[in-house]
Amino acid sequence: MENRPLFKSGHTACAGCGQAIAARLVIEAAGENTIIANNTGCLEVFTTGFPESAWGVPWIHSLFENAAAVASGVEAALKYLGKKDTVNVIAQAGDGGTADIGLQALSGMLERGHDVLYVCYDNEAYENTGIQRSGLTPYGANTTTSPPGTVSIGNIHPKKPMIDIVLAHGIPYVATSSAGFPRDIQRKVKKAISIKGPKYIQIHVPCPLGWRHESGKTLDVAKLAVETGLYPLVEYENGVLVSKRQIVPKPVEEYLKVQGRFKHILKNPEELKKVQEIANNNIEKYGLKVQTQ
Repeated sequence: MENRPLFKSGHTACAGCGQAIAARLVIEAAGENTIIANNTGCLEVFTTGFPESAWGVPWIHSLFENAAAVASGVEAALKYLGKKDTVNVIAQAGDGGTADIGLQALSGMLERGHDVLYVCYDNEAYENTGIQRSGLTPYGANTTTSPPGTVSIGNIHPKKPMIDIVLAHGIPYVATSSAGFPRDIQRKVKKAISIKGPKYIQIHVPCPLGWRHESGKTLDVAKLAVETGLYPLVEYENGVLVSKRQIVPKPVEEYLKVQGRFKHILKNPEELKKVQEIANNNIEKYGLKVQTQ
């Protein structure tokens, strides 16, 4: 069979887009025998401007909230046709389409046990529609709907605990990853598609536009989120934590200072302390700190 790219160049993503990096890694790991259901969002907009497409596999777009529902239907149809064992089904959505507007469809897909890999590209805001906060926007972040000011420090809510929510469904595989760690993404995608049943991977994907960092620093920013403990890389099989990326924790300031969306936090010692506590709690919860003798 012709060796064609599964995610082609020439799309219209912003320079340094972490989502474009991650999406290419995901589909290359999944392979050409894959069907994708993709919700509305940045990834849909910059890869499928009519009459062109960056995708080298069958790709379906429906509505903002229902990538998981469409993928469930595709999986059911493949089962009926006796073809499911030879085709991977992936549902893709951003953080808003996953943690907010698409949460009901995702929960239904998980609860019914569909053999689908759900990938959440977590760029921590509704970047495509104007950088509004989502359920996965981190504490303190400046977005167009959570601006800092005299009576506000930015987003007042912590990130929604999607890993805990998904784990509560009792599914066989749950993981987080990051655009800063390409091999980790591909290893987890390959493992996920080898497992029968619903799977969930949440990938941290920096957005230079919304996060206001230099476009050439995307991978550095992604790595700092992990290295400070603000975005743990973990992996669960059947509800059991089977792997975690351990770190020698860096202060959260190193991550915050390279992004304009946190500029106001650096001037506020009390709020900076709260962000550090979030990282510390993650490090404690997952046992992320490298133990030295």
